[in-house]
Amino acid sequence: MSPRDTSPLRAPRLLGDFGGTTVRLALQTPGGPARRIRRYVAADFTGIDEALHHYFGELRLRPNMLPQAAAFAIAGPVIGTRIRMTNLPWAISMPALRCAFGFHTLLAINDFAAVAESIPYLAARDRRKLGGGAAVAGKPIVAFGPGTGLGVSALVPVEGMAGRWQAIATEGGHVTLPATSREDAAIVAELQKRFGHVSAERVLSGPGLANLHAALAALAGAPLDAPLAPAAVTRAAQRGDKLAKRAVTLFCAMLGTVAGNLALTYGAQGGIYIAGGIVPKLGALFDAKTFRARFAAKGRYRGYLEAIPTYLITHKLPSLIGLAAALDRAQAGRTTRSA
Repeated sequence: MSPRDTSPLRAPRLLGDFGGTTVRLALQTPGGPARRIRRYVAADFTGIDEALHHYFGELRLRPNMLPQAAAFAIAGPVIGTRIRMTNLPWAISMPALRCAFGFHTLLAINDFAAVAESIPYLAARDRRKLGGGAAVAGKPIVAFGPGTGLGVSALVPVEGMAGRWQAIATEGGHVTLPATSREDAAIVAELQKRFGHVSAERVLSGPGLANLHAALAALAGAPLDAPLAPAAVTRAAQRGDKLAKRAVTLFCAMLGTVAGNLALTYGAQGGIYIAGGIVPKLGALFDAKTFRARFAAKGRYRGYLEAIPTYLITHKLPSLIGLAAALDRAQAGRTTRSA
């Protein structure tokens, strides 16, 4: 792009993924890859504006060089122009951001809606199959996964427009955690003492893995003074600690239970995609066999679910791909297309 070219459809845009733990920012020219990617610790900032000022300062961008279009993925419900994140004490005012940075185009979508938006554009190398049959073309898809919280979104076909999709943002991570065994029920009962309502996120997230481990310790008669950090639970499991290994196994099982519920709810014969930072960090500890067994354990609908493929997204930054697609649509006035 020529330095003199200020066409809004060719000028670099700002992409930002604001999670409960990590902030990712990048520049991207339509049709091109994200570049000048930076990762920051979210807790180091008091809000999005401070993070953006830091990023622009690090890149040494003068005010007349700032992007005029931006799209942000927010870990929380995006309702109206004033947004509060779920696992971070940030209050976001879209009008204030637009005014402060001079954005002509500014989008904010749920972080897992951004992941869902990315799925039609992922290459085969960007995902790893965890079981099931072949995806059914044109059927709904679910993107979900544990990170600081539990994100859930869906991608559904647009009626009458073959090959086009609509992302549906949800707060499905906050549904009540189902118990499918006596052990599950005992864990839920133990967590109810601490939290009252036990959502899926209370177990299926980074903090959730720590909660699960602590509940198992309490049920074993050896309550912890304080929950271990999620990474400490993982390290203990890798060393062969029985309680930590059981916590990880149950984490995989409960993830499968919730994934199966989502597959039935959305009729997601297009596939279930796992994203988020926790499953990749588990590495070889992730028990795909247990995950799939619980996924399909729905009585009369076992066969239906056994046919549905499940994938782990291996691309490092799918949300940025989804944000770019959403911004393309906003700037060009068209609906998401299938790759």
